[in-house]
Parts: sequence; structure tokens; C-alpha cells
Amino acid sequence: MEYYFLYLFGLAVIGFSQLCFFTLYYSSLKKNRNVPVRVGNEGHRQERIGDCDVIIVGAGVAGAALAHTLAKDGRRVHVIERDLSEQDRIVGELLQPGGYLKLVELGLEDCLEEIDSQPVFGYALFKDGKRSRLSYPLENYSSDISGKGFHNGRFVQRLREKAGSLPNVRLEQGTVSSLIEEKGTIKGVQYKTKTGLELTAYAPLTIVCDGCFSNLRRSLCKASVDIPSCFVGLVLENCDLPFPNHGHVILADPSPVLFYPISSTEIRCLVDVPGQKVPSVTNGELAHYLKTVIAPQVPGEICNAVIAAVDKGNIKTMPNRSMPAAPLPTPGALLLGDSFNMRHPLTGGGMTVALSDIVILRNLLKPVKNLNDAQSLCTYLESFYTLRKPVASTINTLANALYKVFCASSDPARNEMRNACFDYLSLGGTCASGPVSLLSGLNPSPLVLLFHFFSVAIYGVGRLLLPFPSPARLWMSARLIWDASGIIYPIIKAEGVRQMFFPQTVPEYYRARSAYQKLLKPEAGF
Repeated sequence: MEYYFLYLFGLAVIGFSQLCFFTLYYSSLKKNRNVPVRVGNEGHRQERIGDCDVIIVGAGVAGAALAHTLAKDGRRVHVIERDLSEQDRIVGELLQPGGYLKLVELGLEDCLEEIDSQPVFGYALFKDGKRSRLSYPLENYSSDISGKGFHNGRFVQRLREKAGSLPNVRLEQGTVSSLIEEKGTIKGVQYKTKTGLELTAYAPLTIVCDGCFSNLRRSLCKASVDIPSCFVGLVLENCDLPFPNHGHVILADPSPVLFYPISSTEIRCLVDVPGQKVPSVTNGELAHYLKTVIAPQVPGEICNAVIAAVDKGNIKTMPNRSMPAAPLPTPGALLLGDSFNMRHPLTGGGMTVALSDIVILRNLLKPVKNLNDAQSLCTYLESFYTLRKPVASTINTLANALYKVFCASSDPARNEMRNACFDYLSLGGTCASGPVSLLSGLNPSPLVLLFHFFSVAIYGVGRLLLPFPSPARLWMSARLIWDASGIIYPIIKAEGVRQMFFPQTVPEYYRARSAYQKLLKPEAGF
């Protein structure tokens, strides 16, 4: 009899546990709406995943910051990142003050804490033994506002942690292979998890933030990528820069060399190498080039540290890409970050542009309660491309134009422009504060950019014509103006003259306002 009761008790326990299991299982299916649809060729189950508002491809600075921002507004966000481990990159390490203000606006400034980030208060320029310090115009800001130097990987991990801490963010490691398109509308993505499981994820809006190497941008923009140069990255340890807590730009031959702090004990050195190839690392050509060509041109205070960093090895290289934003508005999808728009990293403006874009996109999406009307949403978000233009185009144009000016050249007129630029900035006053306000992202005004760019050219002409103009000097002056125009006009043309300088004349500029009025009506569709 005793065994009989034990037997009944065991059956009851087993039955209760099975009931709990199936209850949890089916509630989980209902919650996540993961519906198996077919078996892949390699025996991996393919699933359809829904129940989210936005899919974000990529969890770098742009993707992780966007995920946190949209989730704070109540969106259910699914982030798919190729590699969630901490990366060791040589770019995305200097955030300009304007970008830091955007970070504060997004409530993400604490992501710079506990990563040994360093304040940056301006720049120092070096050329032919001369040096000049340019301070950020921070007089009207609180004491905590400055540029920030840090390890990119540490910063990104902090952004990911903060985004992943929100209950409505699903952060997943996986490789997105393609966008899912149905009748011209992007419905989601197809991706493979780190375990090899092939999945399809669906959402009303997919935002692609998969970086400069994006393989998804082709159907969403007219990609025209230019690679003017490559960066060679070194880390200098336990050395002091000539101007502490400043970025340093050496106008070297053939192109600039950058230094800035990334921790309390480390200085990043970026050597620009023109063209798409760098000397070989394996046979020692690159180390020889850095020691014999570059090191003698850097300030004496850090020359030995550069040589020591070369001897230590761990030299990294990366192509510098430039790509104007040329979107193809597509229902259900949007590009953001380096997958959408790139500029030469000389001025460190990439993160400022990305964070500024996120602020604009957040403000546009905030009043939208339902994202399911893809065509109406696409029309509404066309205003994003125009609203971002003044800030993004100013930073892009400054970066690409300044790189061309700062590079050495065999053309006497181009070198005259280079000398004039250094001396113009060294004058101080508005000649320094104006350009630096552009560089810092604190005053990204297209008109201010145009004014100071041609002021440099006119300053160069004035130096040539005084005290007595000669035919040769007049000819050189004409060539200088011609070269200056030849540098900046193609860049502005690629950015869009009308969108950059006269955005109010573009119909899409007003689309956000009219669409917002439609949002107030119940029958609006979204």
C-alpha cells in the first residue's frame, strides 16, 4: 500500500511538471511569436521572428545609441550585431564637443564613464617647426563640455550594455545576409545566428547601421565610395603630448599625422598614407617608412615614443572612406551611420554626424504611434534626409576639404593654400575660433564654412600681392583661387548645394510638419 501511494504521488509530480512545461512553452511561443516555417538545406531550422517595432542591423556607436534611444520612447527593438565582443579599432576614438552635446541630449553621456576617457580642449597644429594652439570655443558651456578621447571598443561596449539593459531591447549576435523585400517594401532581414541557425526577423521598420563595410546599402542608396588614403595606427605609451589634452595635427609630407589621448597612459597616433595601399607590414617596409619618413617630422618631444611604438609592433591599418549621402527612399528601411554617409576621418566628425542624425530621427519618430503603414512612413521620413543636411554636409565638407588642403603637393598654388591655411589659423581671434567651431561641431554652419574657406584663399592672395604685385604673383593668386574653388565645389556639389545651403526650398523639408498634422488624425494610417 505504501508503494502504491508513492507511485500515485510520482505520477502526480510528473503530470504537474509536464503541465507547467507546456504552459511555459506555449506562453513563450505566444510572447515571441517564433513560428518555424521550413528546414534549411543544412538541416538548420529556419524561424520567423516578429513582435518588434524596429530591427537595427549593427550595434556600433550608431546602432547601439539608436537602439537605446528608440527603446526609451517605448519601441520594441531587435538589434542584430555580427560580433558582440569588444573590438580594437583605430577610428571612432575622438568625439568632438558637438557630438558630446548630442550624447548628453540622448542621455548617454554616462557611457563615457569608467572607460578612462580623456577630455580634449582643442587642437595644436605643427608645420615646418612652427606650432599653434587652437582652443575649442567652450566659454558659453558648462565645465564638463569638451571633446572626449577614448578606446572605441570600450565606448561601444558601454553603449551596448546600456541598450541591452532595457527590457524592450533584444540584443543578438548574428550575421545579416540580406533584407527581405516584398512588393518593393522591406519587411525584415534574413540572418544567421552564431550557432548557425538561419532565421528571418520581421518588423515594420529596419534601420541598417552596419558600418563602413556595409553589404546591405546597395539597395538603399547610390553608393559612391572613394578611398583617398589609409590610416596607419600606433599606440604611444606613457608619453606626454606637447599640449596636454589636445589633438595634435602635424602637416607632414606627404600628408597629415594625428595624435590624441585615448586613455590616461596612451596616445593614439594615426599616420595618413595617400592612396589605397600602404607599405608592406610583413617585410618591414611599413616600419622603415614610419621610422625614416614620418618620425623625423613629428615634434621632438614624442619622436622617440613613435619609434618605440613602431618597434613594439601591433601596427594597424584601415582605409579611409568617403561617401556622400545619396539615399534611395525605400518603404520599411532606412540607412544610418557609416553605412549611409562617410567623410575623411581627419577631423573626427563621424560620431558627431551619427549622433546628430539619431536626434533628428528620434524627434521625427516620437509622435508616430504605429509604424505599420510603410509607404506613409517612408514619405514622412524623407524629411530626415533634408533636415540632416546642414549639419552633416558642413562636417563632411570640412573634413574632405581640409584633408586636401593639409596634404603636401608638388603644385605651388596648392602648397601656397596649405601655408595660408596654417598661418590664417595661427592669427587667432575669429580666424581661429570660427574654423574650430566648425571642426568641433558646435557651430556646423555651411555659410560659416564657406566664409572661412575663401577667407583663407583671400588671405593667401593678399600675402602674394603685398607689398608689390608682379605678373608672376598675380598668376599665382589666380591659380590659388582656382584651386580653392576646385577643392570645395565638387564636395559641395556631391552633398547637394540646395539641400546644404537652402534646405527650406526643398519640398521634403516641410514633409515632417505636414505629416505631423496628419498624425493627429485617427484616419491617418500611422
